[in-house]
Amino acid sequence: MSLTLETVMARLQVMGTEQTKKTFLRHGASEPLFGVKVGDLKKLVKEVKKDQELAQALYRTGNSDAMYLAGLTVDPKKVSPEVLRDWAKAARWSMLGECTVAWVAAESPYALELAREWIESPVESIAICGWSAYAGYVSITPDEQLDTEEIRELLQRVERNVHEERNRVRYNMNAFVIAVGAYVLPLHEDAVRVAEAIGPVQVNVGQTACKVPLAAEYIGKIKAMDRIGRKKKTCIC
Repeated sequence: MSLTLETVMARLQVMGTEQTKKTFLRHGASEPLFGVKVGDLKKLVKEVKKDQELAQALYRTGNSDAMYLAGLTVDPKKVSPEVLRDWAKAARWSMLGECTVAWVAAESPYALELAREWIESPVESIAICGWSAYAGYVSITPDEQLDTEEIRELLQRVERNVHEERNRVRYNMNAFVIAVGAYVLPLHEDAVRVAEAIGPVQVNVGQTACKVPLAAEYIGKIKAMDRIGRKKKTCIC
């Protein structure tokens, strides 16, 4: 028997803590939210299962914890591009846009269509979905299925524009370079060159201790572990 929306919301409320809520608020979240750790959200995944209707109902609540849980429980292969577009518009902060929406989109049949569309958005919160979705897509897709010329052009775009872009777009452009350098073997050297060219990327992370990874250094660590080109099974976590 599947859980109801009311049951799941009640469970989330009990699982939330004021400390986690304060942490999320510092990172850009806004009410409503209960403050449930991602690790605790994952405990509900087996119970919620892949219930498309429930996942969409959870996202529509506007509660940040429920929205993140929706991304963990929706079946990306069955979600429509219209739903994902709605999700992107409703993603109020980076954890939902860069993670929930982007990762589900990356594993959907519409990954490239949506990533290309969102990257061009004048709305910062949607543009970050695009860059993160494309980064997720290259991390799970075999190199022979990738449009390497398009990815090379995106790398060049990052090199030209990253330091003048919007705040979280800068962060996700930098992450895109890291993803290409780590997961796309034919473009590894291109990504390393761009990473070295852009150097440190400045992002306002608010009242947090978060740091923007130095792309060249990060890719170098992955290379030292002999993991360049090793694809992930999933980017949803």
